Amino acid sequence: MSIYLHDIPLSTAQNHLRQSLEAAGLWQVLGSESIPLDENALGRVLSEPIWAASSSPHYHASAMDGFAVIAENTSGAGPSTPLTFPVETESAHYVDTGDPLPEWANAVIPIENVESLDENNNITANIQRPASIRIRAAVAPWSHVRPLGEDIVATQLVFASGHTLRPVDLGAVAASGHENITVARKPKVAILPTGTELVPIGSKLKPGDILEYNSLVLAAQIKTMGGDPKRYPITKDDFDLICNHVSDAAQDHDLILLNAGSSAGMEDFSAKVVEKLGQLLVHGVAVRPGHPVILGIIDRDGKQVPIIGVPGYPVSAALTTEIFVEPLMAKWLGRRPFEHPTEEAKLTRKITSPAGDDDYIRVAAGMVGGTLLAAPLSRGAGVITSLVQADGLVVLPSGVQGMEAGGKVQIRLYRSKRELERTIFCIGSHDLLLDLIAQFLTDSDRRLVSANAGSQGGLISIKRGEAHMAGTHLLDPETGEYNISYIRRFVPGVPVKLVTLAGREQGLVVRRGNPKSVHSLKDLTRPDVRFINRQRGSGTRVLLDYHLDQLGLSADHINGYQQEEYTHLGVAAAVASGRATCGLVIAAAAQALDLDFIPLFQERYDLVFPQEYANSPLLAPLFDLLAASSFRTAVSRLAGYDTSMTGTIVLDDPF
Repeated sequence: MSIYLHDIPLSTAQNHLRQSLEAAGLWQVLGSESIPLDENALGRVLSEPIWAASSSPHYHASAMDGFAVIAENTSGAGPSTPLTFPVETESAHYVDTGDPLPEWANAVIPIENVESLDENNNITANIQRPASIRIRAAVAPWSHVRPLGEDIVATQLVFASGHTLRPVDLGAVAASGHENITVARKPKVAILPTGTELVPIGSKLKPGDILEYNSLVLAAQIKTMGGDPKRYPITKDDFDLICNHVSDAAQDHDLILLNAGSSAGMEDFSAKVVEKLGQLLVHGVAVRPGHPVILGIIDRDGKQVPIIGVPGYPVSAALTTEIFVEPLMAKWLGRRPFEHPTEEAKLTRKITSPAGDDDYIRVAAGMVGGTLLAAPLSRGAGVITSLVQADGLVVLPSGVQGMEAGGKVQIRLYRSKRELERTIFCIGSHDLLLDLIAQFLTDSDRRLVSANAGSQGGLISIKRGEAHMAGTHLLDPETGEYNISYIRRFVPGVPVKLVTLAGREQGLVVRRGNPKSVHSLKDLTRPDVRFINRQRGSGTRVLLDYHLDQLGLSADHINGYQQEEYTHLGVAAAVASGRATCGLVIAAAAQALDLDFIPLFQERYDLVFPQEYANSPLLAPLFDLLAASSFRTAVSRLAGYDTSMTGTIVLDDPF
């Protein structure tokens, strides 16, 4: 086998797998089983229809506490022409809710609509056993009665096969006279993580160790799809050992997910394992992320078991399972594949896509001015937080090489429209306080979604009507003022409110003990110092350039000046990992990663709101929060923040 992957179109790969499974008799419901009707039936898929064995109710039942009567006998009753009926005859009979209706009766008068009388025709407190009753309004036939079969009629179809049982469905099945049901057998899925570098959850990590949690995510996905997953222990990179474990798993499982080792490296054995034990159908699919995926079928003692080589990166693993496993599970269970609702959205920034690949892009989403916006998240295949933060998925099909900002795309939504309508959409400068605000706002039924685009990027988004607010901390080198001149430059003609979130301290972050003895910006020009920068347009980048200019230092002499991160935590992580000697961050980022911090500058971090949203009900809880002492107390626990101006209105344009 060639060591090189050969990517084929996604549709071709899916068809190839389907045809191979059809030939093996595996493209169908795997089997059925009878189970008791109890809470464990929730989520199971019916493999046979449910026909009502009995009616519900199975008799004419009173729907109210009251008196059963013959409706026709009540004709003429009115406020001034009351009618009286003796009780315990075929004239009137007391019934509780749910009691059978006497055979002679065809209506019930609610207890509150009758006057109970004693033997002397006086009103009595014995409302359930009076001598007679007096009514002042007629009733229609079958009033306040649940007739036989009102809910379910014997022999009717209650649920078709392929239906996935919900909590209310269990009651309907019981009401139709069943105590056992026939459901599709849960497909058994073996999940085998491989890799010498992998360590179990809870391990004390050392450099080179990678926590193995893909199997946890994959197992949860399989459970959600209706399958029965089994997570195997980690198998080190040993060809024979992997072969043995795959062969063992094939004995009593319907599908094998072989995680990692699907690429073409020296210790990527998955494709060779499939070739040895069965048939390698596909190695390489034109999708991003996840192109090294492997599709095959294992032969084990005359039994054929499909196997999918799932890439090792978390995002690739999760999306590969969604793309290839979900349709297969749906077929095996006899249900329809899961479908996310799709909506048109507007991109907040440009995205690029490789030619020839179906590109799966995670996005944050929010409704701004009645328009659904999609902000692309990190594209890294190893960035599992991009899946956590994703509100939806945009798929750019093969042949579409990217999309410009403002372009229209279709989003597969992971959240409801209700959630998106209560989402505050923030684009701009990164600050840890935005995460704190997001946590506080959950108590007010609000979501805060932040897309890190830098201070200038946030202002441009405000100008385009693409955000409810933007974080900014842009220093004007001529005036020494923050933000106002940039607002006038980038957001002309848009009335805004500028509110201070906090003062904050910026400085250099270094590893514990400051091993390179970095103390000032002048040290950045030393050949033994490697700097990590923020992206163009960020307030931190503007601040750095301003002070470099003041000191007469050239960026050309700074090793790493062109290396960029989009967040303060990203810069701090680069220093913590040894990828950089230092970087310019806020103090809280250094505190978060237990790094040393060299304070250099004080700055003001503001929030910009278009006036059309500043006074909206959506943002009201946010302004309440800025005025709350509990929020200021929480901020004070973080390093480097000053809350003395928190909530102060710096600029308030008329709307």
